[in-house]
Amino acid sequence: MQEDYFELFGLPQSYEVSLQTLSERFRDLQRVVHPDRYAAADEREKRLSVQYAAEVNDAYQTLKDPVLRAIYLLHCRGVDAQMENNTVMDTAFLMQQMEWREALDEVHKCADPEAALDNLRRDIVEAMQSCQSGFAERWQSNGEQLKAAEDLVRKMQFIDKLIQQLDQFEEALFDD
Repeated sequence: MQEDYFELFGLPQSYEVSLQTLSERFRDLQRVVHPDRYAAADEREKRLSVQYAAEVNDAYQTLKDPVLRAIYLLHCRGVDAQMENNTVMDTAFLMQQMEWREALDEVHKCADPEAALDNLRRDIVEAMQSCQSGFAERWQSNGEQLKAAEDLVRKMQFIDKLIQQLDQFEEALFDD
């Protein structure tokens, strides 16, 4: 198994993916490989069905998530970004991170926390879109452009975590 995830779904290897098409093809593949279809099969076929269904699920989860998709595309280019071991980022982005975190910490003190949260989310989402755009332009290149794509993925990972924290903060803020 372990075929290219894009090939598995019949998609071109690209950062831009139609989530609707991906979802449709996922459902089609699931209908074919789902282990329930192999309940009466021999043990080998059952095991293969479970393995293939797991691979289809992994591929789907990877391709539907913009950050995981970017990491996978780098992997396809032979780049092991070692995201967890390489946290070096440019100073401007480190300063931006600190500003965002401070703004998030201060939201509950604002007169209108909902508006403050919306403004912060807008800034963070714009930064994510900018990183995604830059990645889409650079991941197929070589040399410094490929290195820049790798750096953008690290930024995307940070921003993605921050968006998750923002969501949790928002839930806690408005559940009270």
